[in-house]
Amino acid sequence: GGMRLPVLQGIDLDVRAGECVVLSGPSGAGKSTLMRSLYGNYRAEAGHIQVLHEGRMVDIATAEPGVVLAVRRHTLGYVSQFLRVVPRVGTLDIVADELITRGTPAEAARATAAALLLRLNIPRRLHDIPPATFSGGEQQRVNLARGFIAGHPILLLDEPTASLDAENRAVVVDMIRDAKARGTAIVAICHDAEVRDAIADRLFPVIPTREAA
Repeated sequence: GGMRLPVLQGIDLDVRAGECVVLSGPSGAGKSTLMRSLYGNYRAEAGHIQVLHEGRMVDIATAEPGVVLAVRRHTLGYVSQFLRVVPRVGTLDIVADELITRGTPAEAARATAAALLLRLNIPRRLHDIPPATFSGGEQQRVNLARGFIAGHPILLLDEPTASLDAENRAVVVDMIRDAKARGTAIVAICHDAEVRDAIADRLFPVIPTREAA
């Protein structure tokens, strides 16, 4: 009906290599919208989203779809809260495919995937089973394996520990710290205060936007 709902205005965010910035703010402020805009799922109406991709800056806000896909493949990883994969494909193959599509030999990719799944406490007996049959926490850990395995220089994490118990939360915190040590730039949404304090180098407040009366 022509209604216009402003969500994000005046965002000025820089994230450096080896830094984890956690988006903070109340529910509905636009944190997930900002995350999806950074990934190119939502198209920004104005401004720029500059990503360093293979030695040059690419503006996600204006880039052609093929360029955005190339940035996602090689530079910009995203871990959402929910696992969305091809049905009836085994867990190991789902995770390994993230490397195979980048040119890693299948055997090496599967070995790396298996090691990462084991680190995330997904036992070998589940590796050949499609993850649609898994619990919510197991599916989230498979999603994390897919997101971390490629070693993207930039990683977006949307509630990476929301469905996890204390033991697995600690594993993910260690993985995030390892990624930062390798120079990965991370933007995260994290409502778990303990996890947020463990991973955040700084908080970036997202303030709800209101239309002028």
